[in-house]
Order: sequence, then structure tokens, then C-alpha cells
Amino acid sequence: MIIRKMNANDLPQLAALYRQFWNEESNVDKMRAQFEKVNRQKTHILLSAIADHRLVGSVMGVVCAELYGDCRPFLVVENMVVDQATRRMGVGTHLLGELEKQARVRKCTQMILVTETDRSDACHFYETYGFSRDTKGYKKKL
Repeated sequence: MIIRKMNANDLPQLAALYRQFWNEESNVDKMRAQFEKVNRQKTHILLSAIADHRLVGSVMGVVCAELYGDCRPFLVVENMVVDQATRRMGVGTHLLGELEKQARVRKCTQMILVTETDRSDACHFYETYGFSRDTKGYKKKL
């Protein structure tokens, strides 16, 4: 397995992974336009996991500026997805490991994420990776 920076050629396969996870279609043309935009901004870390010449996982990190303390940034982990056929094979661990390395290079103080509490497998995975349960997150759909 290879963990590398995402490229535009990954987007059709990424749309298929998102369909697998959220059971809804993604507009690949809009994904491509958004991908180009976030690549220009340099605030996103977009990673792909490739096995047997196929996208088997992806994660996005968003580097956020901070206004307190020594004003070092933090990283928000979003859109972590692993192909159902390759779960429990280390794909997610490798993706988060590379994301963490890149966050450290950017001097981020922490990585944060939100997931649904009923996703017990995901919660267990994040806790095993080292994310703390002692905080509580909220989200509001708009």
C-alpha cells in the first residue's frame, strides 16, 4: 500500500468510495473544481491510499489558523473513508499516520475530528489510534 498526496485522477474512485460510505452520488466535475481550488489554497492535506493500483482510502486534513497562545494552527480531520473490502487492514492507520506527520511539519498543536457516536467501529478505531474520548464534539447540519 502507498499513501500519497491525492491527485485529480483519484476523484472518480473517491466518488465511488463516498457512495459506498454515504450511499449518495458525488458530482465528479464539481469535485474536480473544488479539488483544484483547495490545492491552490494550501490549507488542505488530501491523502490517498493506493493498493493494487486502486484507491482504497482517503482522508482530508484542514489546517486552521489559531488566535490564542502562540497562535500555532490545529488540524481538523474530515472525510476519512476506507473501502469496505479493505477495512481492518491498516489503511486508516496509515492514512492518519501520514496526516499526523504532515500536521507536525506544519506545526499543528492537535488533530480533532467528529464522528457519530453510533459508529462504534469508527469510534474504537479513533480511540485505538490515540484520539481522546474525554472531549465532546457537536455538529449541526445546515
